[in-house]
Amino acid sequence: MTAPDYGLFGPESVAWRLHSDSTMLIAAMRALLVQALEPRAMAAVAQHSDYQADPWKRLDRTVRFILATTYGDTATAEAATTAVRKIHARVRGVDPVTGRAYSADDPDLILWVHAAEVHSVVIAYRRYAARLSDADADRYVSEMARVAELVGLPAGMAPRTMGDLRDYFRGMNDQLQLTPPARAALRTIFSPPLPLPLRPLWVVPVAATVAVLPRVARRRYGLPWLHPATPSVRMGMFGLTRMLNVMFPDAPEVRDARQRVRAA
Repeated sequence: MTAPDYGLFGPESVAWRLHSDSTMLIAAMRALLVQALEPRAMAAVAQHSDYQADPWKRLDRTVRFILATTYGDTATAEAATTAVRKIHARVRGVDPVTGRAYSADDPDLILWVHAAEVHSVVIAYRRYAARLSDADADRYVSEMARVAELVGLPAGMAPRTMGDLRDYFRGMNDQLQLTPPARAALRTIFSPPLPLPLRPLWVVPVAATVAVLPRVARRRYGLPWLHPATPSVRMGMFGLTRMLNVMFPDAPEVRDARQRVRAA
């Protein structure tokens, strides 16, 4: 009997658990705000994407990539990472703020984007979803290294534990800057195009994102945070994410993956 193809991870992975939770919205917003503080990474986004005109389109592409690499079979996951590598090969230029050249297939930039995403998923899940043990957090970081390598990061360069991530970010703090494109990204995330009735609700995920930003990122953006407000934001976001999990069932990719498990 042929073994089922669960793709890069499988139903016992931590990635399958975390990536199906609605806290991924907060993780995505946090990751983007952290990533934007690396001038070359933000210059690449600003000069080679239409995220300001249509931020939801860019978010959808990111979500589709995560779903494909997490829940797709091996061929689907590899096709998604191959497509990203082809895009990276065309993205290059010069950051006007620092005057430094950038290339999206530069391992240092791939690592920066990857580390911010992985760290943000763990932080958002722990704050607004459920308990995640240190062992499972480390396991998740190790799992995601495979995706990083498939999009071009040299083998062995990706962090393998949360401790590795923390060490990496400490070494990056002095390189972070609030450039004009980063400030524009902040405005877009805080005030995306939304139907008028939904705009008041956006305050909750924005506050939740600010609450879990690293201190160095809040300082760079000039975002104050009153720590006594954190418990109320946490409760509000926990309620919202649980409601979203009920209102919006799993994505088709998640349902298909679970169907493969049942069929096996």
